[in-house]
Amino acid sequence: MTDPEQVPPALTIRLVDAIGAVGAQEWDACLAGSPGGDDNPFLSHRFLSILEQSGSVGGDTGWDPRHLTVRDAAGLLLAVMPLYLKYHSYGEYVFDHGWADAFERAGGRYYPKLQSSVPFTPVTGPRLLVRAGAPPGLPATLIRALEGIAGESGLSGVHVTFAAPADVDCFRRAGWLLRLGTQFHWENRGYRGFDDFLASLSSRKRKAVRKERQAVAYSGVELLTLTGGDLREEHWAAFDRLYRATSDRKWGQPYLTRDFFLRLGADMADNAVLVMAREGGRWIGGALNLMGARTLYGRNWGGVGDHPFLHFEACYYRAIDFAIDHGLSRVEGGAQGEHKIQRGYLPVETWSAHYLVHPGLRRAVADFLAREREAMGDHIADLAAAGPYRRAGDGPI
Repeated sequence: MTDPEQVPPALTIRLVDAIGAVGAQEWDACLAGSPGGDDNPFLSHRFLSILEQSGSVGGDTGWDPRHLTVRDAAGLLLAVMPLYLKYHSYGEYVFDHGWADAFERAGGRYYPKLQSSVPFTPVTGPRLLVRAGAPPGLPATLIRALEGIAGESGLSGVHVTFAAPADVDCFRRAGWLLRLGTQFHWENRGYRGFDDFLASLSSRKRKAVRKERQAVAYSGVELLTLTGGDLREEHWAAFDRLYRATSDRKWGQPYLTRDFFLRLGADMADNAVLVMAREGGRWIGGALNLMGARTLYGRNWGGVGDHPFLHFEACYYRAIDFAIDHGLSRVEGGAQGEHKIQRGYLPVETWSAHYLVHPGLRRAVADFLAREREAMGDHIADLAAAGPYRRAGDGPI
């Protein structure tokens, strides 16, 4: 699998084709040993198991689990990496379709490729999961193993998306190509309530937010924020219907199965925060969030009909309400959506790392990424400058 001179002889490196091949406690021990691991429910053994058991990945989805494991001579799991063999580039949110098209027009074969990420989940987090107290150098060992697997298996490369800063540094030192992107996050600055947050906005933006929230409040739509024991199967069934209707309308095919939501409700209800909207006894909208130790992660939206500002209320404002009430540090609003800025969500950097086997493809992509990073850096600065918060010298509230 890898050059034996690159791997200490006491270590065994393997790919496993199901998360169930790794014990939950040993996987989660590696997650807990990684910076920020306690704040990322998406990397837990439970969440990745739900994806596989529900049929959302595996089978004919184009996401084949190939998780990378490192064990010592006694069989102790020292490090793991969530990894998938991909036959397309959907559900990643870091778009490389242009690279694939160019390579295949030149006679190359871009797919399959290896992808380290949480499927359908553009959330930054550790990817090189190393148990606390493990021998030093394991991140570099994982990276070298990935390079060896790609080369020996005839794959075009390996892609690690939404990597945590510590992992990005490891990939940078290994000479991988780095790609800069952006998302929009809301930071809790010690607010005592939503009105306290509103007071931090400029007068014009504050009035706009109040107008949007009032429009929903006066519309007759009822909103419920549900978590833990308040979540019932009827809520998940309704959310699945709404999610599916929105996916069919916008993207043509939903990624997540109905069984995924039912299993999430059964196994991770305490992490799930579901905002549901109903009108006249009928569910018309829903926003799914997952909660970590310090962060609320906005994930999926589903809705039917035309209800002005309901999406903003359910996805953004209710998430802020919940974060303030529960003392969370931030809300991650998910991928894309510059409209989030005016609602208090500011741009932050995201990073991915890419290893491409073919030297010609690697040179072309490296040139593209150098230019893209400069443009993206300017774009993020411009977005931040357009933020809605009051500045020094602004008049009274």
